[in-house]
Amino acid sequence: MYKSRKGKSGSSKPYVSEAPEWSNTDTAAVKQLVIDLGKEGHSSAVIGTILRDQHAVPNARLVLGKRIGAVLTENNIGGTYPEDMMNLMRQAVGIINHVASGNHKDLHNKRALEITEAKIRRLAAYYKSEGRLPSEWRYKRDELRLMVE
Repeated sequence: MYKSRKGKSGSSKPYVSEAPEWSNTDTAAVKQLVIDLGKEGHSSAVIGTILRDQHAVPNARLVLGKRIGAVLTENNIGGTYPEDMMNLMRQAVGIINHVASGNHKDLHNKRALEITEAKIRRLAAYYKSEGRLPSEWRYKRDELRLMVE
């Protein structure tokens, strides 16, 4: 739409229905690891990487039967906003700080800010329809720093 993204020719993961035999398949242990790492403040992407690299769990979804984010939300771990939306809001704050700190002629980053804010609004509409955000939630650039911190 606005930026280059993966097209139809992007690669996809091969279909696998069960965890490999060499992997750690102890559901209780993996679930406890996810909870502990989430309490330490790691994001679900970082948790997945740690499980893969240090604990021999190539795909937590095959072991747990649900996503890492679902395990974290069941145990009330995580922020008030979804992780992908929070990452976009952090990116927008960084661009706003850059433009406000004397780079007001940086047209490329002004455009990047517009694109990022459009992505936030589209994602917010999706999360409102899914019920993960309140229906009266609005994106406001003035209040963005308060939401991120």
